[in-house]
Amino acid sequence: MNAHTTTGFPYRVSRVMDATAARAWEAYTTAAEWQAWFGVEEGSAELDVRVGGRWKCVLLGPDGGRYPLGGTFLEVEEGRRLVLSKAVPGAPDEVMGVTFEEAGGGVEVTIDQTNATAEECARAREGSTIDPRQSRRPRRALTEALKR
Repeated sequence: MNAHTTTGFPYRVSRVMDATAARAWEAYTTAAEWQAWFGVEEGSAELDVRVGGRWKCVLLGPDGGRYPLGGTFLEVEEGRRLVLSKAVPGAPDEVMGVTFEEAGGGVEVTIDQTNATAEECARAREGSTIDPRQSRRPRRALTEALKR
């Protein structure tokens, strides 16, 4: 993730989705649709997608908890790549990169994230809506959102 990589525990997940890169980008950078990517509380997402712009939302955990999150967009390469920080209370900010690339009639979305602890890394990977090995969060909402 270039100059923004932090020390810690990294992971990468990729998934080819039935959409164009432009459609996936639009869904990822529009507050009303962002909730499908992360399972956030409806109406809680606010995105200012520009370098230095802020984002925030309330994540709904599999345990029923509500977890306010926020951060800053560090890099924005329109239609292709985002790098954003995620403020973690009591810990260093985490950094996540997201790329959107056309792939075989769809879009390959790749998330690279570095977490401060192994536990946070496992939780982030477990909650990923794009990791096909994870089934805790339904991906139906994301799949349906990309069809619009």
